[in-house]
Amino acid sequence: GNSNPNALLLAGECFRSVQVIGMPEARIILGQCAVYLATSAKSNSTYLAINKAMDLAEKTANLPVPLHLRNAPTKLMKEQGYGVDYLYPHNYPEHFVLQEYMPPELKGTKLYESARNKREVEGERLQQRRWQQNQS
Repeated sequence: GNSNPNALLLAGECFRSVQVIGMPEARIILGQCAVYLATSAKSNSTYLAINKAMDLAEKTANLPVPLHLRNAPTKLMKEQGYGVDYLYPHNYPEHFVLQEYMPPELKGTKLYESARNKREVEGERLQQRRWQQNQS
């Protein structure tokens, strides 16, 4: 989870290594990975957030995508306002802009709640700083 994102990389590499090396030698790799994962910091924040997001998407599937987020590949779509006022985050400092991504009916909806672990608290502080800097 977000508490230790490297754990996923290690697990994937462990899987690949076991396939390549095979048993019985791979037991050492499996043991190292198992101990690392068992003693690693844990978080289910992403799991909870994706479940909330999928539930919300199912319940609100009829809500339209905001016009500024819609692609405008045709002249008609451009005339209808698709993509107008879209702010491309990569054109801004820290690749962050104050921009609503939810339909108006869902404005202010929060899906992700950080766990109280070091990595997620740091991420939350970074986001709060970005919001504060962009509001002034």
